[in-house]
Amino acid sequence: MVLIVGLSHWNLLAPFYICVAVSTYIVMSRDQNAGRIHSVRIDNSTFERVEEFKYLGKTLTNQNSIAEEIKSRLRSGSACYHSVQNLLSSRLLSKNLKIKIYRTTILPVVLYGCETWSLTLREERKLRVFENMVLRRIFGPRRDEVTGEWRRLHNEELNDLYSSPNIVRVIKSRRMRWAGHVARMGEERGVYRILVGKPEERRPLGRHRLR
Repeated sequence: MVLIVGLSHWNLLAPFYICVAVSTYIVMSRDQNAGRIHSVRIDNSTFERVEEFKYLGKTLTNQNSIAEEIKSRLRSGSACYHSVQNLLSSRLLSKNLKIKIYRTTILPVVLYGCETWSLTLREERKLRVFENMVLRRIFGPRRDEVTGEWRRLHNEELNDLYSSPNIVRVIKSRRMRWAGHVARMGEERGVYRILVGKPEERRPLGRHRLR
């Protein structure tokens, strides 16, 4: 599959508005040798081949891997978290209000486009680690009953304190909701045809990509 995306800007210094197109394309294929040509020229426009780029806020790679997108989402979520961490650790705000800040400010940044994610156990673990980091900031440390020293909350304790579904369950719920939307679409929609379609070619030799 070849996906071409064009970006453009207007040259305001010219006497007339001139649209200068800077376009790239990416080849998504199991075959590593597919599309060896690094540039494609169509009329007067040249499309440079890249291995990954941003499209509508999502990171696309030539291997169709979701790992880079997860890393990008977690970086954005970490930046959002650091911008409000003083609020999450403030004693003037209640725990419920801090949880609302997390669910309305940080979580939407991390879960942008999660309806199309196909998570592996490694990525699920990364997402849970990020969420637990935020929850530890919200709930703070706990004094040990035996030693009397302050310690971090364990994951099981965080699960008991945080009554809402964890981040992985939220992702799976949104994926199911999106699948329902696609199933109700008409047959003329391309997304619906992909959902109900069956590959005609045979699967290449070798084992499946590990999940």
